Amino acid sequence: MSAQNKATLSFTDGTPSVEFPIYPGSVGPDVVDIRKLYGQTGKFTFDPGFLSTAACESKITYIDGDKGELLYRGYPIEQIAEKCDYLDTCYLLLNGDLPDAQQSKDFSYLVMRHTMVHEQMTRFYQGFRRDAHPMAVLVGCVGALSAFYHDSLDINNPEHRMISSIRLVAKMPTMVAMAYKYSIGQPFMYPKNDLSYTANFMRMMFGNPCEEYVPNPVLVKALDRILLLHADHEQNASTSTVRLAGSSGANPFACIAAGIATLWGPAHGGANEACLVMLNDIQKQGGVAKIGEFISQVKDKNSGAKLMGFGHRVYKNYDPRAKLMRETCYEVLGELGLENDPLFALAMKLEQIALEDDYFVQRKLYPNVDFYSGIVQRALGIPTEMFTCIFALARTVGWIAQWGEMISEPDQKIGRPRQLYTGAARRNFK
Repeated sequence: MSAQNKATLSFTDGTPSVEFPIYPGSVGPDVVDIRKLYGQTGKFTFDPGFLSTAACESKITYIDGDKGELLYRGYPIEQIAEKCDYLDTCYLLLNGDLPDAQQSKDFSYLVMRHTMVHEQMTRFYQGFRRDAHPMAVLVGCVGALSAFYHDSLDINNPEHRMISSIRLVAKMPTMVAMAYKYSIGQPFMYPKNDLSYTANFMRMMFGNPCEEYVPNPVLVKALDRILLLHADHEQNASTSTVRLAGSSGANPFACIAAGIATLWGPAHGGANEACLVMLNDIQKQGGVAKIGEFISQVKDKNSGAKLMGFGHRVYKNYDPRAKLMRETCYEVLGELGLENDPLFALAMKLEQIALEDDYFVQRKLYPNVDFYSGIVQRALGIPTEMFTCIFALARTVGWIAQWGEMISEPDQKIGRPRQLYTGAARRNFK
């Protein structure tokens, strides 16, 4: 990075003014490099939630919340969703460019030949209660992968990093499907590598040894799009956690387990599940006829009612992923003959009101991707407690790409946020 401009910081407490370099991004806001602030002034910045802090330099994903724009390696998400499948998207995020036909074929072959997990992993699943939340199972089992694949844990070796990346992308569908099968008491399904990545996952989820499972191409495409749209999303809470864990030198399996644990939070990965719960609650109370009453409750700050699936921490415009997910929602419900599905009709009415009502328009509460993805997953037969696991499956490639980018930085340092201490000053024991 080379600084073209500088920023001058002045103080009113007698501290001399200091200058900091300003670095431009290829797109998006410039950043003020304050790394020498403490050394020159003895002061820290204060930014709870990191709302104004760029914690890293990255070339992977870019979001313009005001425009409603999402780019993977510079490509608009709309073009990726139209032209690519999930594995091509994985290749792009991991390698920086889209694959040609041969590279796509070779990458798919490589991933699909690593889909099996060590047979002893089945014992890990059997150690959990049947009613354990699948995310709890996934956190434990992904973290345990390092005990089975310790031949690729040298994080300073580029080949080891590549092997671990492929293993994580390849094995995550198998592990998510195993968590689901265990929870319902059905036998695990081994991968079938002549299927596509997503079709293979659906077979492991919904197939059984008694009869052959034949994937529906429309439903496979829908789930593949869900994975693609969630593959990466810049420096969100779970990605930042993966980076912070990785900065300590932790192995990639441990770092991804940390990301899964963070994603489990309802404010992060549980939004589509919460959206479906909201729609079900409205449906139980009377469906479309009760929407007006529900909207009034949402506007009343004292009611506690929340409109889930609308608004976003970054997007202040229509979430570009939501538009794509809306199309997929229509395709899936049409294929399954569920066009008159009451929850979908309810969702459409909510969307119409939110896009026309001044209360929501002024607050820029547009539908986000979670608003539709929960409905699609429900139509596919995925239970709500598995929604966040699907999210983790999709986001694994983004996490590992971000982790790899961070580890390869020559001046990478362990993360060490500072604090504003407001507790008791030094005092003596009496």
